[in-house]
Amino acid sequence: MPIRTHRFDLERYTVAVVIKMITNDFHQIDWDRAVEDDCRKLVRLWVREDLGRGQDWTTVALVSNGGRGRADLVARCDGMLAGSLAVPILLDEMDVSARWNPLVEDGAVVKAGTVLAEIDGAARDLLTVERLLLNVIGHLSGIASLTAQFVAEISGTSVSVYDTRKTLPGWRRLQKYAVRCGGGRNHRRGLDEAILIKDNHLALAVGQTKMSPGDAVRQARQFIQTIDFQRFPAPLIVEVEVDDLEQLQSVLSANPDLVLLDNMTPDQLRNAVALRNSASPNVQLEASGGIQLSNVRTIAETGIDRLSIGALTHSAIQFDVALDWK
Repeated sequence: MPIRTHRFDLERYTVAVVIKMITNDFHQIDWDRAVEDDCRKLVRLWVREDLGRGQDWTTVALVSNGGRGRADLVARCDGMLAGSLAVPILLDEMDVSARWNPLVEDGAVVKAGTVLAEIDGAARDLLTVERLLLNVIGHLSGIASLTAQFVAEISGTSVSVYDTRKTLPGWRRLQKYAVRCGGGRNHRRGLDEAILIKDNHLALAVGQTKMSPGDAVRQARQFIQTIDFQRFPAPLIVEVEVDDLEQLQSVLSANPDLVLLDNMTPDQLRNAVALRNSASPNVQLEASGGIQLSNVRTIAETGIDRLSIGALTHSAIQFDVALDWK
């Protein structure tokens, strides 16, 4: 069943979020200076796209320079809010003369018709910034809302929902922040945060016809010992991707932190969990590939620890939000 056919279940989500203690985890993104800096850089690009060196000629032609405007930011559908913290940066970078009054915090569940914020100021400025404001809140709230749906679907299990690096270039921190607003967790931010061994690494390993996943984990462990962690973040998580139970058997003895079980069926996942439990119970298992709202509960109930879902960031539908002018 396609993701887009699912409606945000407001009542169900309000009881779905469970705080879990997670070991061997990646850095989790909150709204911080790095996110704000990315946002400012993006805003400057958005302004260049919309205005270049010119003006909003429609507004200049029709709206008086001294006019004032006031509007409510209103949700047109049920969902999860994210991106309101980007608005002050947008107003600041565009030098907009306006007062922004948020009424709902990022991460809040909202109903259709909810007034999310109020804005008032120079009419020309408000009309010029309107579309950019709606774009960023609509995009990030769409990600948060889709994440919240997945979290709700597996409520009551011990499984956590993670994003991936399948993000829009330049948007990664903001999109991963939105995943957090929706109750999900962040997988590695970039290639510099963890070792994640995939098929292509094995095929292209120097001096090898094709390295086995287990040997790759052992070599990665040895390599980590050579890193000067006074210069680089520590520690590095070691994760390895496997396609079948034979590969899983070979890597468990090498003691990775995580094993990514790629495109396995629920039966294969259950067998993988049984194998892990008997051979190396401290290794965490992460399922990935083909996970949708229609099958995520079945996958979560196999006993795996994590789900990584690229759709959270690459397939989320824009959250419907609008400015209602007073």
